[in-house]
Amino acid sequence: MRHALITAGSKGLGRKVTEALLEKGYSVTVNYRQDEEAVRRLKEKWRSSLDRLQFVKGDVTRKEDLLRMVNAALERFGKIDLLINNAGPYIFERKKLADYTDDEWYDMLEGNLSSVFHLFKAVVPIMRRQRFGRIITYGFQGADHAPGWLHRSAFGAAKVGLASLTKTIAIEEAGSGITANMVCPGNIVGDMKEASISEARASLDEETPIGRSGTGEDIARIITFLCDEHSDYITGTVIEATGGLNVINRHSL
Repeated sequence: MRHALITAGSKGLGRKVTEALLEKGYSVTVNYRQDEEAVRRLKEKWRSSLDRLQFVKGDVTRKEDLLRMVNAALERFGKIDLLINNAGPYIFERKKLADYTDDEWYDMLEGNLSSVFHLFKAVVPIMRRQRFGRIITYGFQGADHAPGWLHRSAFGAAKVGLASLTKTIAIEEAGSGITANMVCPGNIVGDMKEASISEARASLDEETPIGRSGTGEDIARIITFLCDEHSDYITGTVIEATGGLNVINRHSL
């Protein structure tokens, strides 16, 4: 049985990924930051699969918490085959780079970039020994082209750096049976993060060219495909799932 470690996997996009992994028969260690109610709901829904599921509380901006997640996964399941870096701290207030505080800047970099470095360092020896590993990161539309992003400077800078980091991991670890890929969700907001594709098709989204909103299921389908044993030829890629909607280029250079 393959084992997955996913950050921020108890709600939103992460919940749909966690559930898709469980449906595929994987065991999953789910990190969450503080929402105990989301954990309770997930445990209740998957109460028949709790032998394949554990939850670890922790903040991805703290290295010691990240290492504790890895140790918890190893202690219970003895391996880590998949590392899903779903957590991505974000500042919703729209403001220019000059107005960011030092703490806001470093939280964005630590949570979106350094966290992947620390988790990678912790799991790569395990994956090398296994001769198998799947590492998934998250970006944003155009991240691999380093666009400027108005009012999202710190988040954008961290994710652009993460795109390069993901590709470097793919090159360096290819010989060890480890792949690394980035998934870039489009404009998936609110309840749609935990919605299914069939639910999205029930209502028209005139803003998105394909006619429906994106969903958590869309992202989970991509991730489970990339994590499959037969997807080893796909590595170092940046995959955008936007429904044809160009969000970033409204305000980018």
